[in-house]
Amino acid sequence: DVEMDQALKLREEAKAQDLKLSVNDVIVKATAMAVRKFPRINQVFAGDHIQQLRTVDVGVAVAIEDGLITPMIRDADQKGLAEIAAEIRELADRAKKKALKPEEYTGGSITVSNLGMFGIDSFIAVINPPQAAILAVGKVEPKVVVRDEQMVIRQMMSITLSGDHRVIDGAVGAQYLQELRALLEHPLRLLF
Repeated sequence: DVEMDQALKLREEAKAQDLKLSVNDVIVKATAMAVRKFPRINQVFAGDHIQQLRTVDVGVAVAIEDGLITPMIRDADQKGLAEIAAEIRELADRAKKKALKPEEYTGGSITVSNLGMFGIDSFIAVINPPQAAILAVGKVEPKVVVRDEQMVIRQMMSITLSGDHRVIDGAVGAQYLQELRALLEHPLRLLF
C-alpha cells in the first residue's frame, strides 16, 4: 500500500499550471526511476539466458477494442513528467485507433497496468513475455491508517508486482517495491 497524498498534491500543482498530469504518469516515471536503481528488474528472459537491457523502457497497458496493448515509453527514467504525460496520451490515442507501429509496443522489461479508473482496489497482473515484470495498480482512495500512533485518513493505493522468477527473485522484487513506494510517497524525488 502506498500513501499517495503527496503525489496527488503534485498533480494538482501541475494542473494549476495548466499541465496535464495524471496519477498514472507519476507512477510510470516512478516505475522507471526505481528500475534504474534496481537493474535486475531491467532484464528479460531471452529463451535460454537472461538479457540485461541498457535503456529503461516502460510499457503502459491500454485497453483497446480487441483486448490490451502496451505502448512503450522509451527511456522513461530520463524523461520529465510533462514529456511522459504527453507521450502516454499520444500513444494511447493512437493505440485505440490501431495506429501504433510494432516498435512502439514491443520491448521493455516492465509494464504498468492500472485498473484504478475502473474502481479496482488491487489485482494480480499477468506478465507480458519476454518482459520479466508487471506492476498492477489499484485505485487511490481515502483509508484510515495509523501514523504516529494516531488514526488518520490518507489517500492510499495498492500496487502488486508480478515477476518472472527466472529473472527476478522475491527479495529483489521487494527491494524494488520499497524504492517505488518511497518515490511515490516523496514525488519531489521524481523531479531531480
